[in-house]
Formats: sequence, structure tokens, C-alpha cells
Amino acid sequence: MSQAEKLTSLLEPAVQALGYELVGIEFLPQGRHSLLRIYIDAEAGIRIEDCERVSHQVSGILEVEDPVAGQYTLEVSSPGLDRPLFKAEHYVRFMGSKVKLRLRRAVAGRRNISGVIGAVNDAQVTVHDEMSDETIIINLEEIDKANLIAEV
Repeated sequence: MSQAEKLTSLLEPAVQALGYELVGIEFLPQGRHSLLRIYIDAEAGIRIEDCERVSHQVSGILEVEDPVAGQYTLEVSSPGLDRPLFKAEHYVRFMGSKVKLRLRRAVAGRRNISGVIGAVNDAQVTVHDEMSDETIIINLEEIDKANLIAEV
């Protein structure tokens, strides 16, 4: 289980109890000063007050449980227009949307793929790469980072 997965299981109940969806967590170790970024969402959207509220609650839990070694900066944020995707349910929710993927290892000879989300199941996502006109099947566990491509 990754650090982000451990943190998700620890913090998700508290975030949900406040009335928000815990979209996902990024833990970026950066030497002595790591970054812990928590993405939250709600039907009505997210305001700065929502981020402050979650930050206050999460800070208390992190202080008591101490799951992160060393110093880190806690950042609570809305997913934004280039929303990160963490779970299979996220890919299902945004089927038909454009996505940018960074993979842990090359698939179809590439580690960076942009395209439209097609079929999704618990283990895989299909992305239609418009540049090469290829449909690529990617195991979700191979995705290092995924973000929607904002269409303005």
C-alpha cells in the first residue's frame, strides 16, 4: 500500500463526515520538506472556506496519528479544471472527456498519452489517442498521474 493510499484510508472518513468527497491524495516527498496535497470536492463546488475547514480537521488527525515522517506542507485544494483522476470511478464519471496520462512504464512505446476516455472497468481504461488514431488499453495500476484536459 502506497503512502497516499494509507493516508486516504486514514483521512477519508473525516473528510466525508464534513460533507465533502475526498477525490484523492498526492504525497510528494521532496527531501526535508515534502508536500501532502489533498483534493476535495462537493456538488456545490469548493470555496476557500471549505479548504480551510478540511485543512483544520485533517491537521488534527495528522498531528495525533503522525503517519508522515519528517516535515511536510499540507495543501487542501479543489480538483480544478485539470482535475486529477485517482480511481476507476473517476474514469467512469468522465468517460468521453480528454485526459492526459503519465505512465509508470511504457505502453504502446510511450509513457505519456493524451486522448479520450473510452471503456473503463475495475482494472483497465481504454484511451483513444486522437493524434495516432489508436485505441490503447491501459492497466489502472500502470498510471502514475492522470488529469483531465480542460476544454475552454
